[in-house]
Amino acid sequence: MSDYYKDEDLDRFGEVGKHNPELYQKFMDWYTTSLTPGALSRREKVLIGLAVAHAIQCPYCIDAYSKTCLEEGMGLEHITEAVHVASAVRGGASLIHGIQAHNAVNKLSL
Repeated sequence: MSDYYKDEDLDRFGEVGKHNPELYQKFMDWYTTSLTPGALSRREKVLIGLAVAHAIQCPYCIDAYSKTCLEEGMGLEHITEAVHVASAVRGGASLIHGIQAHNAVNKLSL
């Protein structure tokens, strides 16, 4: 499994559009537009991207957004806080789903 994710594969992202370039271009337009400053700055959006990358556990996204955070003038302090926020949200989501187990047990116990 250690060879499954290869650093150099991140540079091959464009290859996913090989068999449907039109659909790939639509994704890239959407993706690029989503990072354009609006109510949130690009810097804020990139930090959100980094947090999401950790929540979904995508090593390619983590690498890419870590690099972009550095390019946007952020450091490990920003990155660490974003990772903790993502982890806390994910942990809370796991905990609240425990209520589903309670509901199932209560339903089955009737």
